[in-house]
Amino acid sequence: MRVVRAYLVFGLLYGLKLLSRIFYRHEVTWIGEARPDWGKVQLVAGLNHTSLYEPLYAGALPNRLLWRLARRGVLPVADKTANRPLVGTFFKMLAQDVIDITRKQDDTWQKVLDLVRRDSLIVIFPEGRMKRETGLDAEGKPMTVRGGIADLIRIIPEGQFLIGYSGGLHHVQVPGQLLPKPFRTLRVAFEVVDLEAYRQQMLETAGEKGFKAAVVEDLQARRDRNCPRSPERDEVPEGAETDTATLS
Repeated sequence: MRVVRAYLVFGLLYGLKLLSRIFYRHEVTWIGEARPDWGKVQLVAGLNHTSLYEPLYAGALPNRLLWRLARRGVLPVADKTANRPLVGTFFKMLAQDVIDITRKQDDTWQKVLDLVRRDSLIVIFPEGRMKRETGLDAEGKPMTVRGGIADLIRIIPEGQFLIGYSGGLHHVQVPGQLLPKPFRTLRVAFEVVDLEAYRQQMLETAGEKGFKAAVVEDLQARRDRNCPRSPERDEVPEGAETDTATLS
């Protein structure tokens, strides 16, 4: 059944990729000199979460990564989203293993950690909620990274950490709106980090007790520094290399 599901998930992801390429222009920016070895990417984090339509970024991803997501992917999804009619069903088909999680430290998060294997591909949106047009979350609080991603960085032994910095999708769909606006530019920046080296760096910086806080602080700083500007403006992160082509 897992093989059958893998083909179904890949079919959905590939169809989404084609639709995204038809209706949107993708502008990809690379941070730093490192580039991914798609077979070694073990953890993908999407920062600056602004819309449930972020699966449209599949249009900028290579088929190899989409297949790994379909075959070995683990995707935590907020229970609030997973329980929505239609929307929840859609998100539950975006990876091989989709786990409903709450915002509490409970057994739902442990289920995610239990699925981590050497051949897993974990995809997470570590802020845990969406940014509204105000620049804050639905409760009027600043967008912060939650500490759960540090648990993943601690237990994944090796491989590459791909950080995706969204340019924001409020020009496509604002939370609460039903249909997205087509024919817009989707901006995304990618950065590749070696997991083992990053873990060691955080441990050397903050020690075991401060590891989680150090990861949170570092990822928030990277997000604020590296996210592309909104498509209405032309700026990109300083020193970045921009490519209007997709990754495949």
